Amino acid sequence: MKAVFVTGVSRGIGLEIAKVFSEDGYYIYGSSRSNFDLNKALNTDNAKHFALDVNDRNSINDIFSEIAKSEFILECLINNAGITADNIFLRMKEEEWDSVIETNLTGIFNVTKPAVKIMVKNKFGRIINISSVSGLMGNPGQVNYSASKAGIIGFSKSLAKELASRNITVNTLCPGFIESDMTDAMNENQIQSALEMIPTKRFGTSSEVANTALFLASKNANYITGQTLSVDGGLFMH
Repeated sequence: MKAVFVTGVSRGIGLEIAKVFSEDGYYIYGSSRSNFDLNKALNTDNAKHFALDVNDRNSINDIFSEIAKSEFILECLINNAGITADNIFLRMKEEEWDSVIETNLTGIFNVTKPAVKIMVKNKFGRIINISSVSGLMGNPGQVNYSASKAGIIGFSKSLAKELASRNITVNTLCPGFIESDMTDAMNENQIQSALEMIPTKRFGTSSEVANTALFLASKNANYITGQTLSVDGGLFMH
């Protein structure tokens, strides 16, 4: 049975990705910092949750050693875990910079390396990294977050070139304004300002991001690697 590993699986885009992949027949490995009941959330026995901090390299290595010995074939890794610590640059604390870069960028390095070792051995793999439109166009108050998300794009392109000959693709998804806790917290003026920038005049849904990820994981995307795909309603065209 094919398997996918999804970080940041307990809510939002990560949970929706897990649902969509589960419905497509994948065994779901998921991680989050909390003790999350993934099997209950997905209503399946074909899932396993790990309480994991993506900066804990020893735990990560132990988890992927376990996965390598399992009956399930790790075909896909989706690096979705991420945090924000917004502040204008002159007020940004060193720990706000460090924590965001460590989780959002270094965390991807930590998780991807042991996953790639499995994929190289299997001679097949799909790596999908969740960045953000903020990494493409920048956003005031998010110098740390935008830097981390832009770094993911460079990471993905370089890794794609290294792994293409191994039958492993690496692509990046950049969601725009997606219906979430963040958009729910926006006031009416903020919502209207955002909608004015979006050609489709609406926010996206987690399922639209998840189904794009499922396409990139499929055999229909065999010839797509090193690409940065925005799921943003046309907010940023590049």
